[in-house]
Amino acid sequence: MSADVIDLLAGIAPGSALDTVRALRVQARDNAQNSYLSLFAPEEPGDVSLRERFAVAAFVAALHGDTPAAPFYAGRLEAADAAAIAAEVAAGATSGPYGAYPAGPLSVENTPGLVFRVSAAGRAALGGKLAAALEHAHMLVFHPRDSSDAALQALLDAGWTTTGIVTLSQLVAFLAFQIRVVAGLRVLAAVPAGAN
Repeated sequence: MSADVIDLLAGIAPGSALDTVRALRVQARDNAQNSYLSLFAPEEPGDVSLRERFAVAAFVAALHGDTPAAPFYAGRLEAADAAAIAAEVAAGATSGPYGAYPAGPLSVENTPGLVFRVSAAGRAALGGKLAAALEHAHMLVFHPRDSSDAALQALLDAGWTTTGIVTLSQLVAFLAFQIRVVAGLRVLAAVPAGAN
């Protein structure tokens, strides 16, 4: 079995206080690791190649800012892909969330923001299918309420299958979870022993 990725990203050493805390929730720990393995080490990648999985992961993790997940996923890419992803992250960096609600009382919370499009150089380096995945992932991270049939159609038009789109969405959701768990564990690790 692979080393636990959340432990790795959070810097949790075997036998440490946080290792003991995580051991109290063994099912949650195992489920998170099994989710990672099913997304990033599947027996058969199917409609989403490992290159596509790690490229989207590197992009999404970097969009989340200072997180150990960004270099972890970028480190699994070929150098040319890693450079192309880094350039797109720089172009897509923003805060958010953005988006518009349907007309009604929540419309007062509508917030316009960056609508990310992969550059021509990025599209040439990564290909149209992966470029569409990055644009979709950016929307899920920063414009979740702007998800639409048209957004899904753009993926289909770029060559994504419905199964691939589900995998892509699962991957983005898993990264949001993983990054937040790691951030929380790193905060706990920084708390001095005996502090409340």
